[in-house]
Amino acid sequence: MDLSWWEIKNWFTDVDYTIVGSGIVGLHAGLRLRENFPQSKILILEKGFLPQGASTKNAGFACFGSLSEIIDDLTKNSEDEVLKIIEKRWRGLQIIRKNLGDQALDFKPFGGYELFLTDQESLFQESLSKLSYVNDLLFPIFKSPVFSTEKNRFGFQQINQNLIFNPFEGQIDTGNMMQALLKKAVSENILILNRQEVTDYQETRIGVQVALDDFQFATEKLLFATNGFAQKLISQPVTPARAQVLITEPIPGLEIKGTFHLDRGYYYFRNIGDRILFGGGRNLDFEGETTTALGQTSIIQNQLEKLLREVILPDYDFKIEHRWSGIMGIGATKNPIVAQLSDHVYCGVRLGGMGVAIGSLVGQELADLIKK
Repeated sequence: MDLSWWEIKNWFTDVDYTIVGSGIVGLHAGLRLRENFPQSKILILEKGFLPQGASTKNAGFACFGSLSEIIDDLTKNSEDEVLKIIEKRWRGLQIIRKNLGDQALDFKPFGGYELFLTDQESLFQESLSKLSYVNDLLFPIFKSPVFSTEKNRFGFQQINQNLIFNPFEGQIDTGNMMQALLKKAVSENILILNRQEVTDYQETRIGVQVALDDFQFATEKLLFATNGFAQKLISQPVTPARAQVLITEPIPGLEIKGTFHLDRGYYYFRNIGDRILFGGGRNLDFEGETTTALGQTSIIQNQLEKLLREVILPDYDFKIEHRWSGIMGIGATKNPIVAQLSDHVYCGVRLGGMGVAIGSLVGQELADLIKK
């Protein structure tokens, strides 16, 4: 970079905190650092021209897990562990709603539904049999039953006609959320630089030397908020997981409103006005979707379109307007990693596909690792 003295002085000199990643976690970490250290110099570096991982690419679900997903989690973790992660997700959703406001988020409390295909009868029966048990487990968090059954009133076909309903789930506008967060960060004098990829770093006795493509600068503390891209620079058990998404053109007369889960959360869809956004299918090719490369594949896109035609929109004519993908960070457990890695280096990563729900809390917890 051919930087002027002014640019070096204002952006790269006397930096107290450098955050890698300008997504939900990174921006919340910056805002909490500003709260904790009002006079500090905070710099956020983003390798993309927009947040590169999933923060601007997700489906906009304000959710904390479908019934079958929670039941599956309970087979791998203790009740206490599952309850703690759901509580964190719920707290995170309240933080982001409080910080930005429902109007800025375009929050719509339509509720969430889980569908079961006709060949998933055993999964439906298991979910139904454990519905009361899960409601009792979650009661301390929500103070009322979370899950109940409702009849299919949306015209879905090839499914069990009973849906599982969750009134605590809602929709947000992902683009609105990120624009509001970015504006809030800038208003708090947090510096954000895009198209700046950290290629290496070297810890020193008093801080960290951060390397960009052809420039280095010093910072007192370095915080990684890169989620699915974490393994590139830090040794943490985070596996990248690509999620593919499509959205239809406007569909006249569309009567589907809400957020919807299918096949233990591997598929998910919602309305955006009179369009349908539909994503998922990673379970069709776990190996191929374990990647940090953005893009689409025919095996998943074809299945998304098939489910749209046969299950979700059998009575509607529709056309696909746009397709995209995002990169999540997952692992053997759904607990995020919020840790101090060394004297001057920290990370908040592995959000388990629940970045909208838990990202705000992870960002605050990451910043709070640095003691006042």
